[in-house]
Amino acid sequence: MQSDTHPRISLHSDQWALSVLLAAIIATFTLFAAGPAHAQENEVKSELEAIQDSVIKIYTTQAEPDYFTPWRLLTPRQSSGSGSVIAGKRILTNAHVIANASYIQAQKHNDPKRYLARVVFVSHEADLALITVDDLGFFDDLEPLALGELPEPQKEVSVYGYPMGGKSLSITKGVLSRVEQQVYAHAGAYLLAGQIDAAINPGNSGGPVIVDREIIGVVMQANSGGRSENLGYFVPPSIVRHVLTDAEDGRNDGFPDLGFRTQTLDSPAAKKAYGLSDDQDGVLVIKVFDDSPAHGQIFEDDVIVRIDDYDIAEDGSIKLSDDLQTDYKHAIDLHHAGEPVALSLVRAGKTVTAELEARQSLDSYSLVTGERFDQTPEYVIYGGVLFVPLNMNLIKRWGNDWSRSAPVSLLQARSEWSSPERSQLVVALQVLAADVNLGYHDWRNWIVDTVNGHPIRDFADFSKRLANNEEDNVVFENKNGYQMVINHADALASEASILARYQVPSASSTAQADAAAAP
Repeated sequence: MQSDTHPRISLHSDQWALSVLLAAIIATFTLFAAGPAHAQENEVKSELEAIQDSVIKIYTTQAEPDYFTPWRLLTPRQSSGSGSVIAGKRILTNAHVIANASYIQAQKHNDPKRYLARVVFVSHEADLALITVDDLGFFDDLEPLALGELPEPQKEVSVYGYPMGGKSLSITKGVLSRVEQQVYAHAGAYLLAGQIDAAINPGNSGGPVIVDREIIGVVMQANSGGRSENLGYFVPPSIVRHVLTDAEDGRNDGFPDLGFRTQTLDSPAAKKAYGLSDDQDGVLVIKVFDDSPAHGQIFEDDVIVRIDDYDIAEDGSIKLSDDLQTDYKHAIDLHHAGEPVALSLVRAGKTVTAELEARQSLDSYSLVTGERFDQTPEYVIYGGVLFVPLNMNLIKRWGNDWSRSAPVSLLQARSEWSSPERSQLVVALQVLAADVNLGYHDWRNWIVDTVNGHPIRDFADFSKRLANNEEDNVVFENKNGYQMVINHADALASEASILARYQVPSASSTAQADAAAAP
């Protein structure tokens, strides 16, 4: 019995040993097989950490001027945004993140310390800004992110930022759905923008949109129409590059405007009337501004059919690629000041060419000056009447629904062209009630067209006429014939008491005081 027992024990021992050996071999192969995958996982994690470290949280204290009482500031408010580290020890963010900011701080990922920051360059037009931190060592452990190329539609993208509601970095994913011209909410410019379906929330502003570790956009705004959810817009690489190039000399030249306005030519009858053949498309020139690059070379009723290498379609669009079309204005936006822009146009049935020099846009081609930031509002108080220039800052003071709540006369003025004879409108905004202005206490928000019968060119001209007045009375009149008459001697005599009564520090802004003193 014993001799029969030992062989069975030996067999089981051999099987056990073989099992252990096979398990060791399998474990060894598993370890070798998992090695590359594990290394790849670590590499991906390292790349993710590098991107995370390069995304900065920005804190600001902002105090905007009150354009209803332009000698005051609105209550300061605390806000935050996001940014990304780029070459040159700079942080790329939105202009609206730092607009009207009196104090800026930057905070690194997983670092509780806040560092004092300052603005290096700002393009309100493109809603982009560059800030930096002077504290030694802030950028030492941060890897600058490179600027990539705009991907094709339906490409998955990642949005990095610090949205409100938490302190940690947030990463959301979405799809690039389309790219086209959009009105930038910050300053109202009409530039190329990308649209994504990732959630964009307050605090995300200025954060990078990432594909393959490169910045392909800067988050700027969420959909505000109320009909769509999880739609956001970003500044695309072409606009970012334009601003970075513009920033090289420290002077903001912005995006050029050649100085003409157009309308589309969808109508076959209109095409024929302006000399286009059946296979030609373009846009009709309806206005050419004096002192602009187009003056003397482009004329009203010309049809622009081509800009540089871009043919213009009947709806005013150009084709950037097989899957991308946008407004022809983008062909001009690609240029910097001083560069030539080639145009082909049809004039009275004949094809002609023109080469215009891209120049910095005039202050405003509309009688309503565009929105301005980081500036002190202009005003003059005369006879207790507060006069201000009409601009979008004032119109937007009526709130988010300003397009409906602002006075109709002020809104309508946005469609009027400027000219050398009249480049700015003056508004009698409100009356600080006093004896000198009896009878006008309820007058407000009306546009002044003439002073003592003289047309007003701009606000500086208006201020100078008041300062140099030698008539007994000053008569303000609008285009409908309504008049406000203020006795000049009484206006001067009551000025100090009116300012004291309404706690106004000065009868005019610094700019207007300088304009009035100029010869």
